[in-house]
Amino acid sequence: MKGNIPEDVIVQGTLAENERIKGESQYLRGTIADDFNDEITGGFTADNFQLIRFHGMYQQDDRDIRAERAKQKLEPLHNVMLRARMPGGVITPEQWLAIDTFADDHTSYGSIRLTTRQTFQFHGVLKPKIKLMHQTLNKIGIDSIATAGDVNRNVLCTSNPVESKLHQEAYEWAIKISEHLLPKTKAYAEIWLDGEKVEQTGDNVEPILGKTYLPRKFKTTVVIPPQNDVDVHANDLNFVAIGDGDKLIGFNVLVGGGLAMTFGDESTYPRRADDFGFIPLEKTLDVAAAVVTTQRDWGNRVNRKNAKTKYTLDRVGSDRFKQEVENRAGIKFEASKPYEFTERGDRIGWVEGIDNKHHLTLFIENGRIKDTDVAPLKTGVRKIAEIHQGDFRMTANQNLIVAGVDAADKARIEEIAVSHGLMDATVSNQRKNSMACVAFPTCPLAMAEAERFLPGYVTQIEGLLAKHGIVDEHIIFRVTGCPNGCGRAMLAEIGLVGRGPDKYNLYLGGNVAGTRVPKLYKDNISSTEILGHLDELIAKWVASRNANEAFGDFVIRAGIVKEVKVSATDFYG
Repeated sequence: MKGNIPEDVIVQGTLAENERIKGESQYLRGTIADDFNDEITGGFTADNFQLIRFHGMYQQDDRDIRAERAKQKLEPLHNVMLRARMPGGVITPEQWLAIDTFADDHTSYGSIRLTTRQTFQFHGVLKPKIKLMHQTLNKIGIDSIATAGDVNRNVLCTSNPVESKLHQEAYEWAIKISEHLLPKTKAYAEIWLDGEKVEQTGDNVEPILGKTYLPRKFKTTVVIPPQNDVDVHANDLNFVAIGDGDKLIGFNVLVGGGLAMTFGDESTYPRRADDFGFIPLEKTLDVAAAVVTTQRDWGNRVNRKNAKTKYTLDRVGSDRFKQEVENRAGIKFEASKPYEFTERGDRIGWVEGIDNKHHLTLFIENGRIKDTDVAPLKTGVRKIAEIHQGDFRMTANQNLIVAGVDAADKARIEEIAVSHGLMDATVSNQRKNSMACVAFPTCPLAMAEAERFLPGYVTQIEGLLAKHGIVDEHIIFRVTGCPNGCGRAMLAEIGLVGRGPDKYNLYLGGNVAGTRVPKLYKDNISSTEILGHLDELIAKWVASRNANEAFGDFVIRAGIVKEVKVSATDFYG
């Protein structure tokens, strides 16, 4: 035993460099404040490049102009992307107006981006504006603590405004879980909010996360069946809401999902989450902390590629991990309560809730809210925010819900939405069920285009559906610019994962419910080649499918790809 940790669960070897950075960071302070005041460079250097992630920021640069700046002997145009912490994605109109103004005045792109983590991002914030950004958010009750780095990130919650009582309870638990698992260090307030410096030493500063925090990023959701709009199998920890009528009675707990992988390394793979069982509401925070601390103590701190919770479960055994969680939480999981996922995306358009309020889900392609000559989306949302009496709910599918609208206000809000391109009856079902990560020009990990690639490519897929007589149907289609999983392509019926300029891996066989990982069909091929394959596959699907058989189910039944049941074995086998 090492302390209370069994020796056989500890991965032996030289610790990853990130472990040194965290251990020497003085609880995430590092020398960020000194770097921020360094006017020689527009970026953050050395360890601070990593540490600012724990404060919700990634250092990026405009890759479209990187080569030209290098020719001019200039450093890359460094800036930061900030991701806000918004458990459950709920934001008030007043908060929206403030972030809209900041995006206009202080970001390079002037846009707001809704993300698959059910929050918003600012892109292109230059160093002199970083503190203003944090202080602006703080004034309206928002922060970016722990939205990146080796911590529990923004907690997702099903954006279901229809069953409002159950949703409200689930949403409140998402907030409680987020707060419970947050870092306790005062570094964020000291550096960005000009808070008083606090001397923090000893292990009790971070009772859940520990001095060196988690081995890798950690993602948590609260989901309300039958809507799997948060893609539970993309996350480390999931609380599946179990209701008795409109009252929440507890959660089924799913652990160990994740989608990221590394090309050429078969020790990495996407994985479904395991069902640990049911817990009553009063044990929710105890179980959340127990899963996080078990991963903290048992996770791989030697090889970051194998550091996520999914690999810990596979290395030590899911049953053993579950038993340790039970010991730490002082609970025995009950048998899971029955539930079923039947839907995944968002309900675009108007729906009426049981509280007689109306809710309008706006389709935002790629989550990018900006004004264009075709559709002034950003102006439209701002105009809605200026009159809306309810709230907004950002979804994990990059859309925006105008929630809690009185019947008397429906027509006025709809008129704004239609006139600004936020409601468009011509948008196809295929487009509504397609998604991409950011990729170029800002993401430093991108190997291929995704966000900029998606709209035109969906148009071509729409053409294939029309060609084969199914123009009103859709296939869940997702694109990521690299294999890190941000666009959740590894839970799509058709997933493209970037390999290089206009080169993608083509994966097939996910399902509508989001409970199955797709399998590699073609490796490292062009977008034109992919269209050719899709043309043939869609033709076979239309000709030979069973009644109501989805594309992902068909390609497995027809033997086009094998079903991925056990992630590592089936994914590569």
